[in-house]
Amino acid sequence: MYKYEIIVYWSEEDDSYIAEVPELPGCMADGTTYEESLKNAQVVIYEWIETASSLGREIPSPKGRLSRA
Repeated sequence: MYKYEIIVYWSEEDDSYIAEVPELPGCMADGTTYEESLKNAQVVIYEWIETASSLGREIPSPKGRLSRA
């Protein structure tokens, strides 16, 4: 399991939970339940890292909770 911060919220527009990974630009997943969105986020984090690695891009280290200043 990856240790990146994941922000989960309900989207009326999408009629699903959205899980965003702020430290990995564009990395997000959805699900019909809160738990499903978190599970899907772990899959998408893996795919994001694999793609970035294959393209030779930098992969940020997880910082945990982001500062909200």
